[in-house]
Amino acid sequence: MEVRILLAEDVQMVRGALVALIELEHDMTVVADVSSGAEIVPVALQHRPDVAVIDIDLPDLDGLSAAAHLHERLPSCRTLILTSLDRPGTLRRALATNVGGYLLKDAPPAELASAIRRVAAGQRVIDSELAIAAWHAYDTPLTPREMEVLRHAASGAAPGEIATSLNLSTGTVRNYLTAIVMKLGARNRVDAIRLATEAGWIP
Repeated sequence: MEVRILLAEDVQMVRGALVALIELEHDMTVVADVSSGAEIVPVALQHRPDVAVIDIDLPDLDGLSAAAHLHERLPSCRTLILTSLDRPGTLRRALATNVGGYLLKDAPPAELASAIRRVAAGQRVIDSELAIAAWHAYDTPLTPREMEVLRHAASGAAPGEIATSLNLSTGTVRNYLTAIVMKLGARNRVDAIRLATEAGWIP
């Protein structure tokens, strides 16, 4: 049975190489490839792939958020996340998003093909090194609202813009940012964003 695949990767050369590698497999075909997270759902609804192979770091919409939207709109399509980042916190986000697989980009081609087949068959595939790291990772000390504020700050939004987006006062947003810096033991807001990103709590 042929596995129909949608590939999402923003670097054109890498995307072309992945398409070529996948097409070498006798039981796989790439029915569509896209370069941004925002394209995934509409293209998937058009082509109805069995598996979406998604780079975690995509423009417009990150890979995990796109996978979550895809799971809601087209639950028959399973997802395999590719990442070059060894962040256990991100793996935990991926598991919460119900992705079918999570694989490092430097995995051998045969491992990628095997992962696609297993995900298509309904199995969950997790890179063993990432799984061990995630087991020892600790949860974020931030509340869901603080995480929301921090994600907006990480995208470059100023406190006033965050306040407008979240229907809060600017003073409340500043208080959240101060609490975030203190909870993470960061030097400042930029350092807090760095720490949260490295931990995989935000994309």
